[in-house]
Amino acid sequence: MVSQGSIQCVRLGAVAHVRLSHPGRLNAMSRAMWRQLREVFLDLQSDPALRCVVVRGADGQFCAGGDIAEYPAFRFDEATLRDFHENDVWGGLSAMLDCDLPVIACIEGNCMGAGVEIASCCDIRLAAGDARFGAPIARLGFPMAPREAQLVARAVGELTARDMLLGATVFDATEMKARGFLSRVCPASQLQVHIESLVQRVVALAPQAARLNKQTLRAFSADPPVPTERLVDQAYAYATSAEHREGITAFLDKRQPRFGGT
Repeated sequence: MVSQGSIQCVRLGAVAHVRLSHPGRLNAMSRAMWRQLREVFLDLQSDPALRCVVVRGADGQFCAGGDIAEYPAFRFDEATLRDFHENDVWGGLSAMLDCDLPVIACIEGNCMGAGVEIASCCDIRLAAGDARFGAPIARLGFPMAPREAQLVARAVGELTARDMLLGATVFDATEMKARGFLSRVCPASQLQVHIESLVQRVVALAPQAARLNKQTLRAFSADPPVPTERLVDQAYAYATSAEHREGITAFLDKRQPRFGGT
């Protein structure tokens, strides 16, 4: 039986590690993997013990795109093609976008097509210096689906999206950092050290504040954006929370805050 790949999730304390795995396919996303991605992130969203999610690919590759071997089974019919993009793919991506936890991308190797889309759903993106980015799907004779193209254009910038989609341009990590897509680029041998350091910083921060910040940022990026006036109505409900009080009290006491037992 041909492997359909899998989305693996391991919880270690307050951190969830999500791994894209499709052996022999550079972690290309199959339909089954898109559906699993949705279920994984819906489950993570409902876990109050978590404070951070790290998304990476197996075997030194992030994700080389979609699993092209599956495409003849559904891409040549309008109804099944629409179902694939609007339900399978967007179902997985929207579950990532709706997650209130900080999501960190650890990018190695190929980050193409579907990989760029998944990385675009992450809040902070770190990459190895040898990582490669692009969406050369025009070579396969089809465009990027509208929701996915909007997501990518917002994350990488319109000029970069046009280069990727219209010119099939592939960028290295240094260029993608210069274009504002990556937070940091480091040698492959040091990537895990930088990821662990970032995770430790995120986990030590106030989890309620992180969730509220993500909700606010998501409202700004909605289509159409949620009016700020509507956000103000509920913006200060955290005033009496224990986390709010602990953060300020710890600062005044000149000690490290203890958010939920940290």
